[in-house]
Amino acid sequence: MAVEGRGSGYWRANLRVIWLCLIVWALVSYGFGIVLRPLISGIKVGGTDLGFWFAQQGSILVFIVLIFWYAKRMNQIDRKHGVEE
Repeated sequence: MAVEGRGSGYWRANLRVIWLCLIVWALVSYGFGIVLRPLISGIKVGGTDLGFWFAQQGSILVFIVLIFWYAKRMNQIDRKHGVEE
């Protein structure tokens, strides 16, 4: 029973991280790149408006940071629950 409870906590933490990553992904790709683009189009970044920048460059940079954050956070969760490699 204790092992099952520990596994449940691990998967709950794992799903929390996955949901957070999906929310960030949706906000950056759809939110800033498409939906909120008219609201942020007046802000200039690198000679172009912020909406275009997010759609073309910003989202890619955020996704790269998100990958490294996910790996670091999952390593912490693995260590906490005793399932690290």
